[in-house]
Amino acid sequence: MDAVRVALLREVLAGTEWPGATRRFARVLRSSVVPQGGGLLLVGTEKYEPWHLAAHLVDEAAWSGLPELTPTLVRHRARPGDPAHLAVGLGRLEAVRRGETVLVVAPGAPEEGLLERVGDARRAGARVLVLEEGGGGLEGVAHEWLAVPGGGEVDMDMVQHLVSAAAGENSLPVPRGRLRFRDRLSRLADQLTSPPPSPW
Repeated sequence: MDAVRVALLREVLAGTEWPGATRRFARVLRSSVVPQGGGLLLVGTEKYEPWHLAAHLVDEAAWSGLPELTPTLVRHRARPGDPAHLAVGLGRLEAVRRGETVLVVAPGAPEEGLLERVGDARRAGARVLVLEEGGGGLEGVAHEWLAVPGGGEVDMDMVQHLVSAAAGENSLPVPRGRLRFRDRLSRLADQLTSPPPSPW
């Protein structure tokens, strides 16, 4: 979706929560993938791989000069013979490191295995962001969560377009300074429950 269509979509949704909610989520995404940090891992459910969002984030990364927005698409059914950019399987979530960001897109209920892997990634020090339709159970493992109600004024595809476009906007401010109490508490819990550094 090009900038003109995104602007029209925002105009149609003006007066609703969605332009602001997607910009807030994009701001957190953008601040989570700082150049000195780890990479951005993008994962969907077994039935849904977020190819479209991956493509839009690659475009936004190029247009905005923010290569850190380029995601690694983590696939449920990656095969060794796939091209390198399509051959990253779920094992990548098990190898996640502190400073990396995991963005989960779940238009349906996530599988128990995905919930477990994402929870393990969070405990390993990754920042977890979730775009979820309905209440599929990922809110409990997310640092930042945006729910899309099924059958509402927007759908998951529209929200993904709004988030990716907002993440690449050069005018989008990155939050600095004081963190909300919930964020500070979440970071402390992550530090206390993460494994010790490798020299140990």
